[in-house]
Amino acid sequence: MDGVALLTVLVLASFTGYEVIAKVSSTLHTPLMSGSNAISGIILVGTVVIAGQADSPLVLGFSLLAVALAAVNLVGGFVVTDRMLRMFGSRKQTVREPAK
Repeated sequence: MDGVALLTVLVLASFTGYEVIAKVSSTLHTPLMSGSNAISGIILVGTVVIAGQADSPLVLGFSLLAVALAAVNLVGGFVVTDRMLRMFGSRKQTVREPAK
């Protein structure tokens, strides 16, 4: 594919992704975050494969940048999901010792 076609796909995918995410209600954000973590994992594997097959320094640089960004996105998504699940989880009851 030529550069114009790739840029067109990037712009259309970005616009579609923004419109889909903007319409999600707040009660669905945690399941959506879990689903996007799975997609980020697949993207991370794809970027590693592309970085391994890079034949020019420019492609290698962009693919390594994509690996770093995908890894940050994946880890950040899991941190946010864990924090949200802890917010809605049950609180542990603390056991008080009897006064002497």
